[in-house]
Amino acid sequence: MSVLWGVSFDATPLSGVVVEFLKTARRPAARGLAVHLDLGYDIKADKGAFFRPYRDEASLLPAWVTLDRVEGVDEIRGYDRAFVERVLTEVVQAGDETLRPEIDRIAFELAGRIEATWERLGVTMVMVENGTLPENIAYTEALYRAIARYGARHRLGRFVFWRDHDLMWQSEPGIAKYGRFPYPGVPAPRNSPHIHYFALHEQAKARTLEWVPGLRNLDVLPNAFTIAPARIDERNAGFRRDHGIPDGVPLLARITRIIPQKRVDRDLHLLTLLPGVWLFVAGDVAEAPAEHARLTELATRLGVRDRVVFGGWLTPYDTALPGRYSVRDLLAHASVVSFLTSYDYESYGNPVSEAIASGTPYITSAYELYDVVYGGQGFRAPVLDIRARDLPDAAFAREVAELITDEGKRAEVVRVNSELGRARFGTRVVDDLVDRLYPPPMGAGTRLSVVLPVYNEAATLREVLQTLYDQRDGDAPLDKSRYEIVLVDNNSTDDTVALAHAFAAARPDLALHVIHEPEQGVSCARRAGMDFAAARSRNRPDTDPGARFYLVSADADCHVDAHWLSELFAAMESSKAAIGVCDYYYDPAHFAGRPRLWDAIQRTLRCRAVTFSLFGGFPDGKGFAVERDAYERAGGIEIFYQLQDGKFVNHLSDDWDFGIKVACGGDAITYVPRSRVEINPRRVDHAIDEVITGRAYGSDGIIVMRDIRPSAPAVAADLSEAEAKQAWEFSIKDFTPKNTILPVLLTPALLEDDAVIAFFGADLAARLARRIAEIRDEMRVVDFTPIHAYKTPSYRLYFEFADELFACLRRHVGEDIGYPPPLPPCLAEVPAERFTEFVRYYCEDRESGEAHNYFGNGGVF
Repeated sequence: MSVLWGVSFDATPLSGVVVEFLKTARRPAARGLAVHLDLGYDIKADKGAFFRPYRDEASLLPAWVTLDRVEGVDEIRGYDRAFVERVLTEVVQAGDETLRPEIDRIAFELAGRIEATWERLGVTMVMVENGTLPENIAYTEALYRAIARYGARHRLGRFVFWRDHDLMWQSEPGIAKYGRFPYPGVPAPRNSPHIHYFALHEQAKARTLEWVPGLRNLDVLPNAFTIAPARIDERNAGFRRDHGIPDGVPLLARITRIIPQKRVDRDLHLLTLLPGVWLFVAGDVAEAPAEHARLTELATRLGVRDRVVFGGWLTPYDTALPGRYSVRDLLAHASVVSFLTSYDYESYGNPVSEAIASGTPYITSAYELYDVVYGGQGFRAPVLDIRARDLPDAAFAREVAELITDEGKRAEVVRVNSELGRARFGTRVVDDLVDRLYPPPMGAGTRLSVVLPVYNEAATLREVLQTLYDQRDGDAPLDKSRYEIVLVDNNSTDDTVALAHAFAAARPDLALHVIHEPEQGVSCARRAGMDFAAARSRNRPDTDPGARFYLVSADADCHVDAHWLSELFAAMESSKAAIGVCDYYYDPAHFAGRPRLWDAIQRTLRCRAVTFSLFGGFPDGKGFAVERDAYERAGGIEIFYQLQDGKFVNHLSDDWDFGIKVACGGDAITYVPRSRVEINPRRVDHAIDEVITGRAYGSDGIIVMRDIRPSAPAVAADLSEAEAKQAWEFSIKDFTPKNTILPVLLTPALLEDDAVIAFFGADLAARLARRIAEIRDEMRVVDFTPIHAYKTPSYRLYFEFADELFACLRRHVGEDIGYPPPLPPCLAEVPAERFTEFVRYYCEDRESGEAHNYFGNGGVF
């Protein structure tokens, strides 16, 4: 069994650090990893637990967590609590380097013990929580050494998830507890092929990069929470009774460590201004007994002791352990969550997020990073300005009272905070990231990963998934271990994701993974899915090194034939091509009674069948396969951006442009006519006016995808003669440059192939070859991969050879292909001797977009 080893530098059984570890580790645990957690008792000195055996700490944690620690640490000479405290004061705070040799010796021995423990367990993933905070720099150095050696020995790649909740500038900087910038005594994060670093917010990331400018693989990952109202239910109904809190009284909830820095005294002073309100303080009263005694005496002196409950530890927010109450149970009964902490103590402020997630209003002090994490993001709450006044006053108390009693204001605050919380730190944020960076394992027999981008496809998704599930190989079902589905949700707001999970649960014999791509656009979603599958495919166990792996694109609004995947796989295996392109067709029954429209569509498809058989064609997102290594050689799916109405939008021809990159790299593309995809006709049905005018995908060079989900049944009317002529002309104008010229423009050697020469004729093939060489030299074009770069030469060659190209199509496809559509009026008026010159200017068309509009801008049928 694979093992996740977690280490917390916090040295407490429950804290914000441990809770976030549990939330993150939950995902790999669900995929079968055994989770072992070292609480850091043998790391952090100030909690008084150094070398202390675990007692009942496991009862506070989920059953899927095994408490563990590195073996033999207590046997290392000179390594103990006193040594760690001495290093902190002398090296980190005072800058005295006398202890460096001893630190290095102990770090070397610690690293060996850590490695030995990981070897014994078979660790494959490590999560380090707060390891950069210099409480114990010997242990931090040991971790880096162990990670480097263990990762290299087992070829684990980036197997370490290293998250810093607190850093030097966030943890009591006023007293320089960890030194001054640039923190010479602190082991700075270092670039490693095995570590991915995470900061909690953008400011922490920026400060980290200011400290370590060349640090790579550093991302922002906020603490994550399940956004759902906390409710009183059968399990927690007795919470108030069990803690002596009367029913019906307003309850202020404080979830905290009971230490001076948390400033629970502010809540006691606030209570004096809120008659009838009770305070529940959830935290370990034994951690700092003197502080608990001071707070108890203060509550008595202020006359509120009878309304204060020190309730001890509660289990983490997202846990439900038998016989124990959780933070979420408290919040189900709370009126307001309080977080009146010290100015320079908190980084993220988990209790605020827990309040937001549970649908409970909160109040807070204006601690240093409050605006960075919450206030500046639009979250709403009364904020105590502790720079202006240390304790709550009557004005602040009135704000709190209003939040308790005004139901309308309370509901609006909860609504706004919940919506923002779901977007910024809902659990999906961390789940998606863990799935991307540490994806679930892939079976050894899996050879194909079908990537399915989706956006609000609830109406048709079941049927599409069923066609993928029902794939066949000959007369038998296709072996489900041979392939998988990666569904990429692109910010759906309907039931798409729930339907996908339900489909997967009902059919466990086929692996279906759901990941999320936050950047809107099918190109972005396709890239995310293919990158996800490619990375996972390299970690398959017991895999034949010679076996090729394929990434397959599918479309959520198209149906694939029963042998779609097996035919595609067989063709790719036999041809060893880099890309396999499917055949596409429409159901003729859908166009019954529309003969003119059907004729225009069929002529385009007949042309494509001929040219694809010759040149291999180019991939279309509706159905193609790419061999993984070729995908990675080409740099993967590249997202191009263009300006539309003053904003950057991603370009939608990622599939074609990817094929161009592959062809330019010298890899082969093969056409697989027996692998067939039925095209959904809704674009033709619901955007027919744009289709027949060549604007279905935008205009002026801006290629966009209109949402054409039908809001009403399509009107099944045929085209008029004039409309049919217009539709055909735009279709053939779009088709011819892309499918008869572009292949030989990218790969001139094709013009020496016998079949290609037979198509063009020897004379035309030779003249095309000469003209392509001239244009390449004239334009100094070597690389046609940038978007649009191939269009100018393709368009130029079209105009120069249009009559002869159409003669080829008539000869090989049918006389009904006809003749070239009329030239643009501006070219029709150009003298013959200057035609080629002005074609060049027209096709470059740098400002007007006319050339793009003439050629239909990206496809018709």
